[in-house]
Amino acid sequence: MDEIKEALCVDAACSGNPGPMEYRGVHLPSGKEVFRFGPIQGTNNIGEFLAIVHALALMEQKGISMPIYSDSVSGQAWVRNKKAKTTLARTPDTEKALDLVVRAENWLKTHSIKVPVLKWDTENWGEIPADFGRK
Repeated sequence: MDEIKEALCVDAACSGNPGPMEYRGVHLPSGKEVFRFGPIQGTNNIGEFLAIVHALALMEQKGISMPIYSDSVSGQAWVRNKKAKTTLARTPDTEKALDLVVRAENWLKTHSIKVPVLKWDTENWGEIPADFGRK
């Protein structure tokens, strides 16, 4: 990470599974919150996935290019595969989150990823700067 001067770090938090879920993006090294979404009823993995896609779409929209860090192996895999492997049942409470998942999957299928999405090394670097600090 020493060679990375600037990046966008993303993370999600969820109370329960499913439960109230939110996510955000934080600029590294300033620590400034760039975006925040939620809470809505969802899962942590859905939040991690949506956070990465939100960061990708925001950077494309603003013409910004910097790496994205996420501590979520599942979220990164879902982005790579352009498909969220969620088993969350569609209910009136979860409908909004699942609609956002479909929207994010469609975005990934119609846009190319132009920045690296990298794994945050929590063991060596500590908690990701976008962490909500609720563990």
